Amino acid sequence: MACFLVPTAEAIVTTVIAKSVKAEEKKDYTQVSAETGTEEVHEAPKKMSFAKKLRWLSNMLWGGAVLLCFEHLWHGEVVPFPPFLTAASDPAETATMLHEMSTVGVCMALLITAVWVGMVIVTNIIEKRADDKAPASQEV
Repeated sequence: MACFLVPTAEAIVTTVIAKSVKAEEKKDYTQVSAETGTEEVHEAPKKMSFAKKLRWLSNMLWGGAVLLCFEHLWHGEVVPFPPFLTAASDPAETATMLHEMSTVGVCMALLITAVWVGMVIVTNIIEKRADDKAPASQEV
């Protein structure tokens, strides 16, 4: 009925956080030159930024939410006129809808987040292995 609203809410939050983190990371690698007054971008570390990893989560959540919304539209549970959710027009159906959101919606959001955590862990392991295999700088 409305289980897609939970991943949508999480997607909104992660999108805002990802944009904020990206701005902070960009600020860390950009400095204004005192001589010329122009911005100089210093080379970022070779590791993938956390903002990019957070965008993965955001994209996964948005994709799942859009797919679920389409499925609910297809079955007539979401309509293009108020109250938009057909279950919201009847108090008994509203209780069922809220129960579905609190069980199915939360489980879907948690599962997507757990898959993302797994992706981040694997990525961190791969980056660590690449760092370990990289030749150490030779000191003279």
